[in-house]
Amino acid sequence: MDLIKIAEEAFATGKQHPEFGPGDTITVAYRIKEGNKERIQQYRGVVIKIAGEGDKKRFTVRKMSDNIGVERIFPIESPFIDSIVVNKYGKVRRAKLYYLRALTGKKARIKERRN
Repeated sequence: MDLIKIAEEAFATGKQHPEFGPGDTITVAYRIKEGNKERIQQYRGVVIKIAGEGDKKRFTVRKMSDNIGVERIFPIESPFIDSIVVNKYGKVRRAKLYYLRALTGKKARIKERRN
């Protein structure tokens, strides 16, 4: 068997996350270690990109913090991700939503997809 596959299986977390796509608003509960303390930080924003395949899949979440756009990339198989909650499903026609970086205010809103 391939050594790379053995290493990937050893580090796989095996957690089940909900299905989400670009344009969806999600909340990522991320474990942060500060010194000898550990806490969970909620990071809520819009998924603007999903890249990679299989265990190497990662997604970029963009949020506004005091009128400044902040983006963070999360690996889907990260052991530090405690949970992912989908707050709103967005209706978009693109896979990469880079155009949101140039928009502010009401123009940056995404319509909600009704299920």
